[in-house]
Amino acid sequence: MEITFEKGIPGFEAYKKFTMSNVEENPKLKMITSTDDAHIGFLSISPFDIKKDYEIDLNNEIVKELQIEKEEDVLVLNLITLGKSLETSTVNLKAPVIINIINNKGRQLILQDDKYKIKEPLVGSEKHVSYY
Repeated sequence: MEITFEKGIPGFEAYKKFTMSNVEENPKLKMITSTDDAHIGFLSISPFDIKKDYEIDLNNEIVKELQIEKEEDVLVLNLITLGKSLETSTVNLKAPVIINIINNKGRQLILQDDKYKIKEPLVGSEKHVSYY
């Protein structure tokens, strides 16, 4: 799947076009790679695999920008920061990536509340995640 981030991803604003693919060894993980520079890529995971009760409110600006018509057209992913091991790797729950899977438009949001952490442990944060 190709994804267009019209505003880029924070810190990587120059890169607008990405592809998303499954990670063969673990179907829960997705790789988001720049089509402009294959050295720019992000490992991601659904926040619901980390926190079952994860929730965000998409404001009208985001809904309009991504042309979202139905809730089921939205894919939410969070970027992973790899550590030296899975136990030291973290996931950024504070800045979800929102993708409209109908038109392949995406945007990374930065949530303004302190409900979620930038460096949530990837492994062991909840019992159902520990099988990574």
